[in-house]
Amino acid sequence: ASSGVRYDLMDPVKKLAQRKAQATAKHLKQFNMKEVASSRGESAYVWEEKDSYRAFVMEGLGTKNLVADAMQQITGKSYYRNIAQDTVATIVNDLIVVGAAPLVVNAYFAVGDSNWFANKQRSKDLVEGFADACDLAGSVWGGGETPTLKGIINPETIDLGGSAIGIIKPKSRLVLGDQLTDGDAIIFVESSGIHTNGLTLARTIATKLAKGFATLLSDGTPFGEALLTQSYIYAKLVQALFEKNVDIHYMVHVTGHGLRKLMRATKPFTYEIKEIPNPQPVFEFIQKQSENSDEEMYGNFNMGVGFAIYTPIKHVKTVLSIAKQHKLNAWHAGFVKKGPKQVVIKQKNIVFEGKSLEVR
Repeated sequence: ASSGVRYDLMDPVKKLAQRKAQATAKHLKQFNMKEVASSRGESAYVWEEKDSYRAFVMEGLGTKNLVADAMQQITGKSYYRNIAQDTVATIVNDLIVVGAAPLVVNAYFAVGDSNWFANKQRSKDLVEGFADACDLAGSVWGGGETPTLKGIINPETIDLGGSAIGIIKPKSRLVLGDQLTDGDAIIFVESSGIHTNGLTLARTIATKLAKGFATLLSDGTPFGEALLTQSYIYAKLVQALFEKNVDIHYMVHVTGHGLRKLMRATKPFTYEIKEIPNPQPVFEFIQKQSENSDEEMYGNFNMGVGFAIYTPIKHVKTVLSIAKQHKLNAWHAGFVKKGPKQVVIKQKNIVFEGKSLEVR
């Protein structure tokens, strides 16, 4: 909140928008389609077609590219291949949680001055990195928009985001949490680092350091370099799980709201976490410099957990094996249990009550 990001102000607007938007679903009828109403409040919106579901999502990168710009001043390098993958990852990882395979990704590259594109290396890295990331997601890059918004965007910066459409076929792959049950296992899949959430606070910290983003972390990595580690894309992992007939009851892309997001499903359960990773040094550094409590850190950052999969216990070994094949560390972190809606992180003595996550 002290860095200008307040979920208590943003979440009510999202909830109001969902209520207003729901009335517009009537327009799907003219195409013999209908919305899946329970997808409102999830990461992606879903509607039903004859033999499949379609899912749609729109996402923005946030302010991570400002770190890339600052680091370029220090090292002379362009970090926009990483930034491009971060942009695609934040879009696609939200899409796949409902069981969708990404079909088409569109880009949104908005600048305050067209001269931003005069840096040919940076522009080349952005475009090639975006295409490579779409390949990693198994998706087509369909197109996009490159507006020049003088007076809205700083002339020296770019606003990155985009949208994606995915397909859920067969229909049995739709995942909205309605099958969640007492005893389901919660499997964590690692993050590469901070991914795309929490950069506003990280940048605020850098302004207070004598060496700024060049400040070294405990492992010897410059702060800025650690922040720019590219995000993982989990799309092919999820599709591989479906191909092996893993019964997936829910999925979460851990971004804003941190591990509070583990209780995003509408069903009232207690999500008990018994095994959490040692977070990467970048999180330890942010916590020390910001003096945030464990509760604040785990309630707002991914803390080394990029994705969560909920499945019956009999599928745990299969999920862990397939994750390993995709070169991703994963572990059985906890269980879904009967009880009030909350997330309990035993190792840290943290309890997030249901009221702390109001996205519907």
